[in-house]
Amino acid sequence: MESTRQQKIARLIQKDIGIIFQQESRNLFDGALITVTKVQVSKDLALTKIYLSLFGIPDKNVLLEKIRHHGREVRYLLVQRIHNQLRVMPDLQFFLDDSLDYIDNIDNLLHEA
Repeated sequence: MESTRQQKIARLIQKDIGIIFQQESRNLFDGALITVTKVQVSKDLALTKIYLSLFGIPDKNVLLEKIRHHGREVRYLLVQRIHNQLRVMPDLQFFLDDSLDYIDNIDNLLHEA
């Protein structure tokens, strides 16, 4: 169960990192559409897991590795946006959220039957 503080920080990070991906997608990520679907913050506020949905690119794993490669730049941009709200910026870990693909697969199976 997440505390209220964890939830507030997660919402703040989700909103701001979504804006960062929207602004920097053209420069860093070849114009791919990146959506932040979920953010989880650890209890000690030291680690943040960010789940992303990726669109507009054929190989999602390559883009995910590119996002992880540019993780320091993304973290720096995030620090610039929220440095007044947090004393210490948690480390960012990026994960692929494939729930939309799963839903799409189920929908296709239901239409075939």
